[in-house]
Amino acid sequence: MMVGILKEIKTEENRVSMTPAGVEVMVAKGHGVLVETLAGVGSGFGDDAYLSAGAEIALTPAEIFARAEMVMHVKEPQPSEYGMIRAGQIIFTYFHFAASEQLTLAMINAGAVAIAYETITDADNTLPLLTPMSEVAGRMAAQQAAKYSERAQGGRGILLGGVPGVAPATVLVLGGGVVGTHAARMACGLGAKVYLLETNLARLRHLAEVMPKNCFPMMSSPATVRQLVKDADVVIGAVLVRGAKAPKLVTREMLKGMKKGTVLVDVAIDQGGCFETSHPTTHSAPTFEVDGILHYCVANMPGAVPLTSTVALTNATLPYAIAIAAEEWREVARKHPGIRAGINVALGKVTYREVAEAFNLEYTPVDRLLFSIP
Repeated sequence: MMVGILKEIKTEENRVSMTPAGVEVMVAKGHGVLVETLAGVGSGFGDDAYLSAGAEIALTPAEIFARAEMVMHVKEPQPSEYGMIRAGQIIFTYFHFAASEQLTLAMINAGAVAIAYETITDADNTLPLLTPMSEVAGRMAAQQAAKYSERAQGGRGILLGGVPGVAPATVLVLGGGVVGTHAARMACGLGAKVYLLETNLARLRHLAEVMPKNCFPMMSSPATVRQLVKDADVVIGAVLVRGAKAPKLVTREMLKGMKKGTVLVDVAIDQGGCFETSHPTTHSAPTFEVDGILHYCVANMPGAVPLTSTVALTNATLPYAIAIAAEEWREVARKHPGIRAGINVALGKVTYREVAEAFNLEYTPVDRLLFSIP
């Protein structure tokens, strides 16, 4: 199969979907790899490195879309790319469809096979391709919270860990999954007092055993969130509902009871955000203020550390890219339930229930396309 690696064009996105080392493995498996010129420079990989690994260099994205049977991205296709996508072409990337009706309709109209990194599952029903970027984003969330808590950045002027004789900051983390756990660990490592909210009791028991002593896992509820945001110096939103829009756990009304200069970091912004007042921001303009509360809602946080992120992403995606490239996509999906779970839109049909529900679109179970089920 000819696999295309595009240069990312979303604002301030410096990652690339495959390293030269990954290309070398793909080529060794007998596949062709077409890399758009300068695709890897933001992550520290020049065209020469890709050529040495066995790739061809394409001068334009149009050439990638015209020649590749599978096109790989990091972020979702942008509007300028919609018209280049061919019917039946595999697009393998992070889509986060439930946050964008425009993107969803574009992939339906293109007739593409949209395989989303974020909904592929493994044997343990975890999300192996979302995990590495969640780890990066969670750790970055704590770093950004510490930075924007500085007075010069618009925060309260508080050091997360305090100093002897001065109390540390209080950090509230909403969600005890991969993002939330990594955010809480980083905040704990800085010395903050951390409340980690989760709705799964078994997960809470696990967190209570493994998290540092300055982390306090608690059962999440609207009442608990309302209570804890009042004392928080930082709130990190780390909620995930697979393939669906994130629930709004912090309302605008709650902001009125919070301390001025409190920092809200919404890591769920790719899925619509878990704060009612959130909207996507960029690395060059990362924050905005609502009712005296500072919001950080950068939609591609790992893009700020592209070398780490690109290597981590390739480590996770490469085995799946190899599997998808090895056979016709229907055959691959029949054999691999985890890859089947990644198919969100295919041949003009929405095949992921939560995406269909987000925009009141017709839902077609993917098994109907794979097994001729009426």
